[in-house]
Amino acid sequence: QQWKKLIEILKSQNKENMGLRIQVMPGGCSGMQYGFDFEEKANPDDQVIDVAGVNFFVDNQSLQMLKGAKVDYVDSLQNAGFKISNPNAHGTCGCGQSFH
Repeated sequence: QQWKKLIEILKSQNKENMGLRIQVMPGGCSGMQYGFDFEEKANPDDQVIDVAGVNFFVDNQSLQMLKGAKVDYVDSLQNAGFKISNPNAHGTCGCGQSFH
């Protein structure tokens, strides 16, 4: 269901041939944060995961921190966007945007 929303977003932005990069990077109030970006192709060190015809690009370092994680699209009154439920995170900040 949530992948339909991603496909809608790609179409609305004329990016049907692009994939979604998910990465973990330093930042946020808890030390690490997630990054999402649309990209045309994978980098040499990426793992490419095809879900419902959409490519997800994850670099090897981020992949280690995302093992077992679940990616959802959330559309609520407070915010809309991708949310990661990550069993590797030991804690999150108050706003839920970063983890450690």
